[in-house]
Amino acid sequence: MTADSRSDAPTLVEDLLLLLFQPRSGTIAGENTLFYVLGGAVLADLALGDHLTTADRKLRSVPGHPPSDGLLRSAWDYLAEKPRGVQTALAAIGPALRKPVLERLVARGDIDQEPRKVLGLFRTTALREGRTERRARLLADVRQVLVDGAEPQARVAALAALLSASGTLPQFHREIPWTSSVISRAKELERGDWGADAAAEAVTRTVTASVVNSAIVAITVLPRS
Repeated sequence: MTADSRSDAPTLVEDLLLLLFQPRSGTIAGENTLFYVLGGAVLADLALGDHLTTADRKLRSVPGHPPSDGLLRSAWDYLAEKPRGVQTALAAIGPALRKPVLERLVARGDIDQEPRKVLGLFRTTALREGRTERRARLLADVRQVLVDGAEPQARVAALAALLSASGTLPQFHREIPWTSSVISRAKELERGDWGADAAAEAVTRTVTASVVNSAIVAITVLPRS
C-alpha cells in the first residue's frame, strides 16, 4: 500500500489542512507549526479508528489492525516497529504530510489550483477555494462546539483542539469570534475535556483525547522553524 491509497471519506488530517486554508489570501495558516499539527491529526485519526493505543506515555500500533488509508498506514507501520514517544512520532510523521494532503484536497475538489504569472514572467500556482463547500461545513461544526457550546463528536473535538494548538484560531475571528469563552473552551478541548457525551466509545474517546493532548504538549516545545 502506498501513501496515495486514500479512503473514500476524508481523513482528519485532510479536514485540518482544509480548515487551515485561508480562501481570502490563498495561504495555509500556521505554516510554522503545520507539520507537527498535521502529524497530530494523523495520530488522532489512528486513535479514533482503534488503530493506535497508548502505554507508559508511548504510542504503539494495535497489532493486526492496520488502517486502509495509505497516509495513515505509513504512520501505523512506523509505530508498529516499536513504541514511540509522541514528540518522536510527530517529528517523523509530520514533515512529509503537507504536499500529499494538499494534493488530496485538490483531487477532491475542496481546493482548486490556479496557474498564475508573477511580474508577467514567473509561473506559480495560486490556491483558491473549491466547489464542494466542505470547508464551510467543517467550520460550522467547529463553531458549534467553540461558540455555541455544543457537545462535540470526538472527531470534531480533536479537530477543534488541534486547530487551537496550531495557534491560528485568531485568524478565524470572522466566523469564530476570538472571545474569552472561545479561548477557554478551546483550551478545555486541548486538555481532552470533551464531555462524557462525545460520540465515541469511552475507551476510544479516552485514547484519542490522550493522543491529542500529548501531541499538543509536544507541539508547544517543538521548533517553530
